[in-house]
Amino acid sequence: MVKKTDGKTIATNKKAYHDYFIEETYEAGIELFGTEVKSLRNGAVNLKDSYCTIEKGELYAVGIHISPYEKGNVFNREPLRDKKLLMHKKEILKLLGAVGREGLTIIPLSLYFSGSRVKVQVGLCKGKKLYDKRETDAKRQAIRDIERATKEKYTL
Repeated sequence: MVKKTDGKTIATNKKAYHDYFIEETYEAGIELFGTEVKSLRNGAVNLKDSYCTIEKGELYAVGIHISPYEKGNVFNREPLRDKKLLMHKKEILKLLGAVGREGLTIIPLSLYFSGSRVKVQVGLCKGKKLYDKRETDAKRQAIRDIERATKEKYTL
């Protein structure tokens, strides 16, 4: 389980935190081209509805939308192309075993810069049922109410 280092966050997948329980997180590199990195620096990326697949022993991110760079002309790539994620073979095999055995999914949680490189935080996730989503929303709302009440108490 790898924690994200102090890099500049480009985008987070808020829907993944709502729809899934995150069991473990991993850090992976991502194979990008020059205009895609320039587009990421502008923040033109969407992680919503993205997921990862393992094909022929390699990890791919599907559904990450990186908008074409405005000044990129012929060098721009297709926005929704599958992007190869760079991880060690042992980690990929571990993920493959967990996905096949326990019915988990691999979801990109966030994109961030680590130095000059772009990294992806991927999570090994288990889907939430509707009642689980309601329960987490109720807990979050209760925490907000408590914070609000204590804040008002101390300001008076």
